[in-house]
Amino acid sequence: ADGYYEYIMYECVYSTSDYSDMVFLASLSFNKVVDVQFNSTVGKYVGYTEEGVKYAENFNKDQALLQQSKAAVDTFCRPNAQNHDSCVRDKA
Repeated sequence: ADGYYEYIMYECVYSTSDYSDMVFLASLSFNKVVDVQFNSTVGKYVGYTEEGVKYAENFNKDQALLQQSKAAVDTFCRPNAQNHDSCVRDKA
């Protein structure tokens, strides 16, 4: 039971069927506290703790990482949402 708890959560948030409002979020947490988060609407990493601010500064300097994260709406979110939605809608 003693130890550390670290995880990354990826989310695709949207409310319209054409995905025009889709947002990609990547949250890095430690011991249930979000340290840093990427939001595709903001277009950069934002730190929420002292350590998270340091991580965000380093992540935001990496142009390849930023481009990959910004592209995740089109490369990760939309294809998965379309696949999931078509399975659900076709069964209704």
